[in-house]
Amino acid sequence: MKELITYGKLVLFNKSFMWLLFVVNLLGTIYGYIWYESQLSVTEPKFLLFVPDSPTASLFFTIALLGWLLKKNWKLIETLALITLVKYGVWAVVMNICTYIETGSIGWMGWMLVISHFAMALQAVLYIPFYRFTFVHIFIAAVWTLHNDVIDYVFGQMPIYRSLSEYASQIGYFTFWLSIACISIAILVHQKRSKRIS
Repeated sequence: MKELITYGKLVLFNKSFMWLLFVVNLLGTIYGYIWYESQLSVTEPKFLLFVPDSPTASLFFTIALLGWLLKKNWKLIETLALITLVKYGVWAVVMNICTYIETGSIGWMGWMLVISHFAMALQAVLYIPFYRFTFVHIFIAAVWTLHNDVIDYVFGQMPIYRSLSEYASQIGYFTFWLSIACISIAILVHQKRSKRIS
C-alpha cells in the first residue's frame, strides 16, 4: 500500500502530468462556461461573476496549477481553488444523485457531470502538499464563498436544476453548511502545515 501511495505521488507531482492536468482543467473550464451559456444569457450583468460556480472553481485551480509549474504560489488563488473545487465538486455530485432519486434518470450527461465534478474535488485534495496559503487568504476566500451563497440563494442565481426546484430552501441550507465544511478543510490544511514547519 505504501509503495502504491509513493508511486501515486510520483505521478501526481510529475511536471509532465501536471502540464497535462493543466490542459485538461483549462479545457474543462472553457466547456463549463459554455455549459452555463443559457443561464448567463438571462442573468443580470451584476450577477454574472457569481453564476458559473464550477467553471470558476476549476479556473482557480487551473491558475494555481500554472503557478506551481512556474514554481510560484499564488496563495489566494490556491485557497479559492481548494475551497470552491471541493465545494462545487461535492455539490454537483449530490445534486445529480438527488436528481436521479427524484426522476429515476439523469442520462449520460448527468453521469458525466458526476464523474467530472468528483474528479474536481479529488484533485483539490490530492494537491494539498502544494498549498501555501495563510489565515488571511482563508478569510478572504471564505467571504467570497459565503457571499456567493447569498447571491445564489437570496438573489436566486443558483444553478438551474428544474427537477429539484421545489427543494431550493433545503438545497440552500445544505450549500451553506457545505461551504462551512470546505472552509474548515482549508483551516485544517493550514494548521497542519504550520505544525509541520514549527
